[in-house]
Amino acid sequence: QVRVEETGGGLVQAGESLRLSCRTSGFAFDDYAMGWFRQTPGNQREGVACLSWDSSTINYANSVKGRFTISRDNAKNTLYLQMNALKPEDTAMYTCAAATSCNDWWQLVRHGRLNHQGQGTQVTVSS
Repeated sequence: QVRVEETGGGLVQAGESLRLSCRTSGFAFDDYAMGWFRQTPGNQREGVACLSWDSSTINYANSVKGRFTISRDNAKNTLYLQMNALKPEDTAMYTCAAATSCNDWWQLVRHGRLNHQGQGTQVTVSS
């Protein structure tokens, strides 16, 4: 049974930091590229970052470059997102999901269905 659980969200003030975790089980975590996307009510999903299975490829949305860092621990089947210098516009539900590659991941986050997606964790940044 596939399980994907995001944790680490919360309410913070602008400029503060949060670290999100995405713990998984039930599938071959190190076979997949993994990424984070975010969504606010009434809006489309926005890809935030993607990391290949071996961490050799890392992509970020322009809106988070220099502030967010994606990483993974394949031994723990866990994906992370370190978020620094948070802004009110970062407020959203953050969800992790898998794809066969980061190229596929960025296509699917906009137009398709990602694999092994969790329920998300809410991040709220106050000004």
